[in-house]
Amino acid sequence: MNRIQTITAADQLAYKAAGERWNSIAKPIGSFGLLEHAVQKLAAIQGTPDVCINKRAAVIFCGDHGVVAEGVTQCGSDVTAKCADAIAEGKSNINALADTYRAEVFAVDVGTAFPCCSKNIIRMHIADGTQDITKGPAMTREQAFAAVRAGMDTAERMKKNGMQILIAGEMGIGNTTAAAAIASVLLGLPAEQVTGKGAGLSAEGLRRKISAVKRAIAVNQPDPDDPLAVLQTVGGFEIAAMTGLFLGGAIYQIPVIIDGVISAASAALAYKWNPVCAQYLFASHCSGEPAAKGLLDLIGLRAVIDAELRLGEGTGGILLLPLLDGALALYRNAHRFSDANIERYVPLT
Repeated sequence: MNRIQTITAADQLAYKAAGERWNSIAKPIGSFGLLEHAVQKLAAIQGTPDVCINKRAAVIFCGDHGVVAEGVTQCGSDVTAKCADAIAEGKSNINALADTYRAEVFAVDVGTAFPCCSKNIIRMHIADGTQDITKGPAMTREQAFAAVRAGMDTAERMKKNGMQILIAGEMGIGNTTAAAAIASVLLGLPAEQVTGKGAGLSAEGLRRKISAVKRAIAVNQPDPDDPLAVLQTVGGFEIAAMTGLFLGGAIYQIPVIIDGVISAASAALAYKWNPVCAQYLFASHCSGEPAAKGLLDLIGLRAVIDAELRLGEGTGGILLLPLLDGALALYRNAHRFSDANIERYVPLT
């Protein structure tokens, strides 16, 4: 975990220079809203106001959850490996969007319960799914560390391959239950306030899910100030790997986009580990799951998109790319006050 201690703040001089460039455009100051801030944040991460995000990738971590045995999902754990294979073969939801938005997609097996068959899967397999969190810890502390390290190593590999922005996605049947448990612990809220229907549950299924979250926390008593312990006790391999990816983004100075509530739970854990990593994170959308806004508020991030998305696989995260592309088109190409013979706007107090 020594790498986490090397995280440094993003370049605030580049952030300021990008802000000055925005203010030179012939438009009201701040009128492109959160997207202006996003471009400035990209400038700070890249250390230059000449922002470029042409090389982009969605990294989808895949893992299974023993809590599925508690009847908290509509389908079984075998679906995770099937979906992981579909992502690796370019046939899933995230691939359709990635083709449109010029992003590469990587499927990473960190803990599926059933074997993945695609030759394109990146294999960082730790175990065949977690244990049932209502009965005890999801994994050992060593396994949790290995999953976080897998995420950091993936960020390093993406940086070496020239990627300029990443989307963190996941695939794991049962992982909204683990995310709800994490949210309950980190936010100090009862299970009823942070647990949603996930991929789709009946009222009775939701009651089982809330009960599972309550029992998991009661049995494990995770310490909210120890992110590794939270992952070990109520997390998942793909959740831990995304936490590592978010930390890795800060370590290797590459922006990482948060997707939905599971991704946000991972980002909140990364933030608890080292709050500086928030300077490298982007909230794409506020998920339809009830814990989403609280988790983003904890990190201090505002989502650009509010569309009640809850598909996963990084599909909400990747939708931020065309908005960033649009903002950068304006940032680079719009006419300036100096060109248009228009009196420059001044900040209002």
